[in-house]
Amino acid sequence: MKFELCTDCVEGAEIAGKFGFNSIELCSALSVGGLTPNFGLIKQCVDRSKAEIHVMIRHKEGGFQVTDDDLILMRLDIKAAKEAGAHGVVFGILDANNEVAESNKDLVQLANELGLKTTFHRAFDFVPDFRLAISRVVAFGFDRLLTSGLQPKAEKGIAVIAELQQTYGHKIQIIAGSGVNFGNALKFSGSGIQYLHFTARKPKNKVVEMGMGQVMVTDTEKIQQIINLPFHHIN
Repeated sequence: MKFELCTDCVEGAEIAGKFGFNSIELCSALSVGGLTPNFGLIKQCVDRSKAEIHVMIRHKEGGFQVTDDDLILMRLDIKAAKEAGAHGVVFGILDANNEVAESNKDLVQLANELGLKTTFHRAFDFVPDFRLAISRVVAFGFDRLLTSGLQPKAEKGIAVIAELQQTYGHKIQIIAGSGVNFGNALKFSGSGIQYLHFTARKPKNKVVEMGMGQVMVTDTEKIQQIINLPFHHIN
């Protein structure tokens, strides 16, 4: 089993590297599904983690449709991620019908030119037809797909994720994410899914006043619980 930690801090990237995680999905604003992290955070995570750093390219919350101006920003952010030393970028654009948009192709091409791996993120879980969507994602040349199987939590979408793995796993790396935890992680392995993605965060103290958010720290215990499960007895 391979593991990816979704984190918004250097601490998380360092800890994941020490525990042998294969990759990091690095974001800011995890409370809204993850937005593009700043240059300094990317560089520090690259410099201090043994895991591959894959950077979220999503500069605004609220959906996955983009304008021409948005595309300009995304291209600049992809170039900045490369400059900071990232190993890959994570994005996904949908059209007005929530189908995988043609504009993804140009961003994949840019990433390839820069030597970056590409992941189509959970925008995939909003598509009306996942079989049509995966065929387009593969055709556009994405290296990886992160999905919860079109469900709010991946445990409910295991059948779809397993089908994607079985049918397309030789063409694109399928990663299951959203709600993965100690209690359900072995279910994914038992379904043939080979890559798990999860967050591991817990509040450090109470909410800061005046709407300034909450300090979060990496939940090392959750990481240890999941990676120590007997996946090798199932695979």
